[in-house]
Amino acid sequence: MLKSKHLMLLLLCTFLVSFSAEAQKKTIEQRVDSVLKLMTLDEKVGQLNQYTSAWATGPVSPEGNKIQEIKEGRLGSLLNVKGFDKTRAMQEVAMQSRLKIPLLFGLDVIHGYKTTFPIPLAEAASWDLGAIEQGARIAAVEAAASGVHWTFAPMVDIARDPRWGRVMEGAGEDTYLGCLIAKARVKGFQGKGLGNTDAVMACAKHFAAYGAAIGGRDYNSVDMSDRTLWEVYLPPFKAAVDAGAATFMNSFNDLNGVPATGNAYLQRDILKGKWGFKGFVVSDWGSIGEMIQHGFVKDNYEAAQAAIKAGSDMDMESRSYIKNLAQLVKDGKISEALIDDAVKRILQKKFELGLFEDPYKFSNPDREKQALNNPEHRAIERDMARKSIVLLKNENNILPLSSGKKIALIGPLAKSKDDMLGFWSVAWPDNSDVISQFEGLEKRVGKGKLLYAKGCGISDSSKADFAEAIAVALKADIVILSMGEKRDMSGEAKSRSNIHIPGIQEELIKAICETGKPVVVLINAGRPLVFNWTADHAPAILYTWWLGSEAGNAIADVLFGDYNPAGKLPMTFPRSEGQVPIYYNYMNTGRPAADNGTFANYRSGYIDMVKSPKFPFGYGLSYTSFKYSDLKLSSSQMDSNGTIDVSFTLTNTGKYAGEEVAQLYLRDQVASVVRPVKELKDFQKLMLKPGESKIIHFTIDKQKLSFYNNKLEWVAEPGTFDLMIGSSSADIRLKDKFELQ
Repeated sequence: MLKSKHLMLLLLCTFLVSFSAEAQKKTIEQRVDSVLKLMTLDEKVGQLNQYTSAWATGPVSPEGNKIQEIKEGRLGSLLNVKGFDKTRAMQEVAMQSRLKIPLLFGLDVIHGYKTTFPIPLAEAASWDLGAIEQGARIAAVEAAASGVHWTFAPMVDIARDPRWGRVMEGAGEDTYLGCLIAKARVKGFQGKGLGNTDAVMACAKHFAAYGAAIGGRDYNSVDMSDRTLWEVYLPPFKAAVDAGAATFMNSFNDLNGVPATGNAYLQRDILKGKWGFKGFVVSDWGSIGEMIQHGFVKDNYEAAQAAIKAGSDMDMESRSYIKNLAQLVKDGKISEALIDDAVKRILQKKFELGLFEDPYKFSNPDREKQALNNPEHRAIERDMARKSIVLLKNENNILPLSSGKKIALIGPLAKSKDDMLGFWSVAWPDNSDVISQFEGLEKRVGKGKLLYAKGCGISDSSKADFAEAIAVALKADIVILSMGEKRDMSGEAKSRSNIHIPGIQEELIKAICETGKPVVVLINAGRPLVFNWTADHAPAILYTWWLGSEAGNAIADVLFGDYNPAGKLPMTFPRSEGQVPIYYNYMNTGRPAADNGTFANYRSGYIDMVKSPKFPFGYGLSYTSFKYSDLKLSSSQMDSNGTIDVSFTLTNTGKYAGEEVAQLYLRDQVASVVRPVKELKDFQKLMLKPGESKIIHFTIDKQKLSFYNNKLEWVAEPGTFDLMIGSSSADIRLKDKFELQ
């Protein structure tokens, strides 16, 4: 009897919670409707209009009188406004408008706010979803405390072409990994939900297929099959929807001839239709007006018509909506209901944020001061930076370094602070708190015990400083070379046809290696680079990306073994630009090259190089070693509603405690459409002490075996599947097969 009462009480509580949540939802919807009824057509159009503040990420349109437009209720959002004082001041202007509808403040908080985290591609190399979520969480805490409501992140574009500069902003080439990271970032930014003062609205971008720009050239066209679109490029966006992303941003590219900004198939049919997305869509900078240059519309009047019909809710900086939407309604070209739908989506988020109750709730000087000066944030960033570093080579166990040796730090990036922040870091007047590599190493070895020479510039051709660098190297027991790209060589509008280490840096590496001194090369970059000579001849290489505020400390931690590197590459590294686009999950051909990639006549390869990459997807070394053994499958057969448990033993066989990312790949041997040679379907990252073993389990289910067929049906077809487990996509340690019945 007592159990029955408890059960009834539990059911009642569940009902009341559910009812309360539904009532709250309806209340917001009713409040949105009540505001909408009070709005004039011009005020409605104003809500769909977004302008920038002083700092810009694109060609700035004519200024106009922003203050007056805000007072007239003709502006819904501002971007590039940050700080409690500035956001409060602009919100006070909005409160002078007739309906006192609050403004939204958006900012590109891509990898940190005041505390700058590693670039997103570097974080993806950690394969640590909890750490990635925590980084976004701290960015949200700091940004929200400064009055920011909305970040234009995460970028979830799949990218298979390292020539494209924006690879630095995403999670790399793999759809499965990209989906998990998309969810982690959305959850991090939005925390426990909108309305909390430590949460900002996430924005999944760029919808869609922007990462497949032809030639790796930013803003370029994209041409692909629907099946590739659905199977490779759309899933991370669906993952963002499932994680509750508040907003989406469309992309600059056309997709199969239709600009994404005016693409109803993407925005109406898929996003708002099939996926049921309830948030709003913002254009990318000026992309509505740029449909004129695409040749899709003839003027801004037609651009506004095409964009609103396609489902673009807010116009970022093209001013096409503010000048044309009302006239389009008056001319009978569009229904006012289209505008109402867009306005309701935006007002919904303003209510969810709590801005109607308190327009200034995110502009709090005490909270801002506390958030921007929290030492715990720096400690967490340092740990994230360490986790992002990938050990590419370590001949003769040069690393980790032992104390007491005389070290020379040489290279154009050794003392840089700004470059450590990477592209898309939030602009601040003073970056003196960024830890350079020189500072990080000097703290570790002691002041005055670290030798230094610049050696050369980043992209020039002068060898004037080579002699000094060689002389410094000869005085040291070990040489650390800091090479790579400047922070503005990767990022938006930073496509490169030549992705070798720029300038004469690799010539300096050769010169230092010729001294006979042990050499460790640090490569700082926002993308996979080509550095074949260095890869073949330098005894130790760490890929350090751009690691953020604590870059120097994090690198010192790894160099001296205070942290054992465990990063794995989220993108394939080519030997040459001629291999691009290059990715691990390619389709086989009827004439495949040999497994080692060497050329054979009338086989799919190159006559002048092997087809294999320099470093494969999922690759990364450790100071310790791991053994994979005892692979077991709970069954060799599986029905469509069943599962197979896969287990194996992972053992640390080396001298150091370390983490390993064990990766599960599958291949569908025969299907109605050709399937990739392997696909990542699961992974686990775990720490093991020297000599320690753990049994790892993976579960295979129908979802992991499914794909889109030629009818775009999500199916799992009966047949044989290859199962592969390893340390990278090219380092498979365990294999087996099973049947789907």
